[in-house]
Amino acid sequence: MRMVVVMVGMGHGQCLCVLEFKVEVVLPVTGRSRGKLSVFPHARGNRLAGREINPHRITRAMLCTPPLSFSDPIRSMRCLVINLDRSADRLAHVIAEFGRIGVAFERIAAVDALQRPDLSQMPMRPGALPWRLADSEVACLLSHRACWSILAAGDDPYGAIFEDDVVFTARAGPLLADSSWVPADADIVKLETFLQKTIIGLRRSGVGHGFSASRLYGVHVGCAGYILSKQAASTLLDATEEIGIPVDHVLFDPVLQPKPDRVVYQLSPALCIQEQHLRPGTAQLPSLIRQDRETRSPPNGSTQEPMKSTRARVMREIGRLSRRISELRRFRHSVIVPFEHRGKPMRRPHTQHG
Repeated sequence: MRMVVVMVGMGHGQCLCVLEFKVEVVLPVTGRSRGKLSVFPHARGNRLAGREINPHRITRAMLCTPPLSFSDPIRSMRCLVINLDRSADRLAHVIAEFGRIGVAFERIAAVDALQRPDLSQMPMRPGALPWRLADSEVACLLSHRACWSILAAGDDPYGAIFEDDVVFTARAGPLLADSSWVPADADIVKLETFLQKTIIGLRRSGVGHGFSASRLYGVHVGCAGYILSKQAASTLLDATEEIGIPVDHVLFDPVLQPKPDRVVYQLSPALCIQEQHLRPGTAQLPSLIRQDRETRSPPNGSTQEPMKSTRARVMREIGRLSRRISELRRFRHSVIVPFEHRGKPMRRPHTQHG
């Protein structure tokens, strides 16, 4: 809430009364937040609060401090969490994560592929991909569309959507408790990192609490945590009426996304990460969709990339260098978006290095 008070003295003998307004908002998790508005609260060597001041006798010395000061109450961002009814362990995990950072959330029941045999019969958009989406991928997309519907029909300009295996950095609370830092032109803000290289703009905008936002230009899959504008939610619903692309590519793949002109930002360091990336090989919450993808063979039937010749490897490096130069010319660069867990930066597992 923001209040502006203008006080004007007109004519001889009228007085300017120094007033102070206080606003108190009680949030469900973070507790109470007070806002304060004061007009001419201080003067050099004197306290003006509570006194009546003749407007014809207000001197420059009385206005030596800012005449208007205001501290905004916290405006909590709406957070939606997708969770299967049968995944009680994941629900307990995400409750603990949100409790740790002091932010409230709303649980959205995920579409369960095991309870929906009709998913395998759903028509797919022709030409989207050379293979059909797995039932779990279709269910994941439908679950996110349910969240998009809620945001599109709501009053909030922005909302955050999370999956139930998300892990937050320790400083996540303040950003999720206030939406005023979101860039004004943002359609989507990606909050997580996949610890894989992507392309972002060189220009960074500080958003507070040690975070910055940059334009996201490269593929950066994963949809465990992102912020979506009300308008973008409505646009995505229209664009995904025909299913054919996994939801993370719909959101964060500039080649496959249905609306290429939308503005996507990347938060750095990342606000969150999927639990499976913290403990590769020993994850307590493994991805069911990844298991489906790994069991699906590539379109050519091959299960392993053939060995490249020396000439092919040299040409690959030359291509990589030329792309790097091209990115710099367009004021972009290739990075791995970092993530801090318990005060320590996370690194990609050695097995993921190219």
